[in-house]
Amino acid sequence: MNGRHKLQAAENFSRARWKAALSRIQHFLHTGTDRLLSLHEVKDILKPKSETYRGMRMVPIKLIVGSEGRYQDFTKYFLPRSNHLRERWERIDEARLGDIALPPIQLYEIGGVYFVRDGNHRVSVMGSQGAEYIDAEVTSLSSEIALSPGMSANTLREAVVRFEKKLFYEKTALGSLTGDQNLDFSRPGQYDVLYNHILVHKYYLNEQFQEELPFDQALISWYHKVYTPIIQIIKGEKLSTQFPGRTAGDLYVWMVKHWDILKRKYGVHYAIADAVRDFCVKYGKAKGFFFPKAARLLNRLFKPAL
Repeated sequence: MNGRHKLQAAENFSRARWKAALSRIQHFLHTGTDRLLSLHEVKDILKPKSETYRGMRMVPIKLIVGSEGRYQDFTKYFLPRSNHLRERWERIDEARLGDIALPPIQLYEIGGVYFVRDGNHRVSVMGSQGAEYIDAEVTSLSSEIALSPGMSANTLREAVVRFEKKLFYEKTALGSLTGDQNLDFSRPGQYDVLYNHILVHKYYLNEQFQEELPFDQALISWYHKVYTPIIQIIKGEKLSTQFPGRTAGDLYVWMVKHWDILKRKYGVHYAIADAVRDFCVKYGKAKGFFFPKAARLLNRLFKPAL
């Protein structure tokens, strides 16, 4: 290799490392905000159902936001985080400086942004030297959620929850039937759990009638006889203080799940109040946290089984 190119590549890497260190200092109070997204984490949140080969494309580097396997090695701007990347990084930069054609990288596209399957160092070199586009072989993963380059894993989860809430309210008409527009969760996947709760409640109600009970009537019954009493206890007794960052909806789902586990273990007559007490003792911030008032109210509101 040309000696001049070798020296220039070494200087370029050192400059990129300095920028990465500066970024780390700027984000030291929020350490996760300058990291690349993990494709595995994003797939776990979005759960794509299919993939499609798209072929060769010129991809904007600014839309490459993560990596399949090397997301801990680079910042969100693909600056190298460690000196152990130097040798390979400099070899690629020397090839670029010598006008040697580099093979295309391999990317996954999901929600309008890209994740590196192969070619992290090439993205880092080209991006740090001001390139706007890079040749890539692209495979798309299905997603109904649009992603943006500034998203973190947390903001992505929030976007998915908003999308799921929209679908749930459209599917169930819960807002128009109950007037409640504030049934919220902090993590994806919980609206499906809630929908199944309504269907189970509908199943048990149908055992009391000869004709099939309409879904909207079952939903209203579930909302007033199952959901609301538990939520009133959660909010009235400030149980959420024991579980920071979680919504009342989160706690409702967890309480019902925990109650179901205990009923399977101890029998169907296990009381909801005892289940809430057990949950708070095991998982709350303050061991033994539970209000006697909550126990009395829950015992009055609920029969042995829903």
